[in-house]
Parts: sequence; structure tokens; C-alpha cells
Amino acid sequence: MKFGPIPTENAVGAIAAHSVRLANLTIKKGMHFSSSDISSLLAEGVTSVIVALPDADDILENDAAEQLAKALSGAHIRLDRPTTGRTNLFAESAGVLELNVPAIDRLNAIDEAITFATLPHLRAVERGEMIGTVKIIPFAVPKSIFEKAISALGGESVISIRPFLPKRVAAISTLLPGLKTSVINKTIAVLEGRLAPAGVTVDTDIRIPHDREILAASLKEVIADGADIVIVFGASAITDRRDVIPSAIESAGGRIEHFGMPVDPGNLMLIGELHGKPVLGAPGCARSPKENGFDWVLQRLMADIAVHKSDITKLGVGGLLMEIVQRGHLRDPNAGPQD
Repeated sequence: MKFGPIPTENAVGAIAAHSVRLANLTIKKGMHFSSSDISSLLAEGVTSVIVALPDADDILENDAAEQLAKALSGAHIRLDRPTTGRTNLFAESAGVLELNVPAIDRLNAIDEAITFATLPHLRAVERGEMIGTVKIIPFAVPKSIFEKAISALGGESVISIRPFLPKRVAAISTLLPGLKTSVINKTIAVLEGRLAPAGVTVDTDIRIPHDREILAASLKEVIADGADIVIVFGASAITDRRDVIPSAIESAGGRIEHFGMPVDPGNLMLIGELHGKPVLGAPGCARSPKENGFDWVLQRLMADIAVHKSDITKLGVGGLLMEIVQRGHLRDPNAGPQD
């Protein structure tokens, strides 16, 4: 592509590199000069204009953006109409955004002419939310570079939505003296809010004493009744793998996948499994509607994305979400001991 100033009379069909504004005429950047535009410019004494002149094997910015966006896109993605070298991608379903991060990195390293930006991998998204954008920087891109970009994708889509599914969610709250019913009610209401984007409500709400064997029996019961996901809100935070909630899961015949997570708030998250169904020991912060590590795990499970120990341990980068005022000056070295 050629770029630079040329005599105005030679600019018919060329691309305006910058907007041109006259008293009775505005030519926007990216528009092609028409013969009438040229006549108006000459009449105003404009003797040269800065233009872009694509070569024969160049692909124009809008065509390149649209074709690349189509090649990138997988399931449940809608493309906006390309304009100014940009095609935006939108979620057609509420769910979790899945990305092939290495392929996107390869694509963005091909040439500075081609860029692709997205929301973070495994981010929960709403229907209609913008999730990515392809932007071609110059007015046209050489065909050879465009073909390299397509090749970098490996013939597969690199962005898709894993939709939320109508899971049956059972909530078990354990009780100790002093724990108010209003706290449990609020906890369930907050959980309902978290499930709402998936169009799901709490299927079972059980409240039992904070006892290992009673909890084990309840876990067996809700799984037998068809729960897809079980969430246990403990009256007391889990502090050890031998504590009430993890030991109850094992007593019921289940296993612990991982205890703890490098996300704050959310450190005391426990994920286990019973008869093939996930069982979550919710951290205390899950009683709050504010984002925490519990959200990230629950969102993936609602989209039928398995969560393993290795997935949890990779959450540290970006896992510091907020300071918790209720816990005092948590990171003040002069503060006293914290719970």
C-alpha cells in the first residue's frame, strides 16, 4: 500500500488518510474520494491530499477485519458489521468465555497491522456483551500477512462461549448457636443472585447442625435426589482438611480435589466431589455479593467446565481482587493477629 500526499486531481478513488473539512464538504478518514469531491477540493484551492493507495494484492481493512473475525469465532458468537477496519464480537448466550490464548498470542505477533483484543479467558459474560474486537490498523493489509494470520489460528476457532446450563443446585447451610436465621436467608438470596444469569434458582435449601455425620447424610441425600452441584455454607470457616465439611465429604464417600485458592477474597474455598458431582465448601466471602474466588469456580461449573486442582492453583495472577474493610487493616504489619 502506498501512503502519502498526491496531487488532488489524481486522487479519484484513493482513500482519504485524514478527514478533510471545507465550508460545504466533509470527507471522513477512510472514505474514497469521488470525482465530485475532487472538483470541490480543487474549487477551494486544495492542491494536494494525503491518501492511501492499496496495492493489487492488498485486502481492504473492513474486508480483512470481517474475514478474520469469522475465522476466529466459534460457538455462540455474533459479529457486528465491520467499520473503520474494526469488527466487534458479541456473546449470543450467557456463559463463560473460552479462549485459545496461545493462538491469540501468535496472531497478535504476526504483524502490527493486525490486532485482536478480548475479555479475559474464562470470564463470565452476559448475552449481548461485547467480548472481543478485531482491528486492522492500516487501511489495507497485504494478502501474504493476512494469510499468515489465518494460518496462525491452526484452522480452529479461538473464541467461543460455553453457555450456562440449567443445573440443579443444592445449598446446605450448617448451624451453630448464635448464627442468625437472617444471615442464612441473606446467604441464599445472594446465591440466587449469582445463579440468576444462568436462569437457575436454588433447587434445595437445607439447614442442619454443624456436624460431620449429619452433613455427610445430607450430602448423600441431595446427590441421590439429583443435585448437579452442592454448595455447603459452613457455620464456621474451614480451617483444615480434617475439619467438619471436608471430613463429611469423605465420610459420605467423596473426595477432596483441593482446599484453598490463591484468590483473595476466597482463600478458604474447598472443592470436592461426590458420586461425580462437584461439592463446594464455600468461603465466608461467598455470603457477600461482591466478586470473590467462589464466583469464578461456580461460573465454570454452571457452564459444565470441570475445575481441577491445577485450575485453582493457576488463579494467583490477577487473584488479588480487593481489600476487605470488615477484616480491618489486614495487610498492616503493625496490626495485631487476624482470623
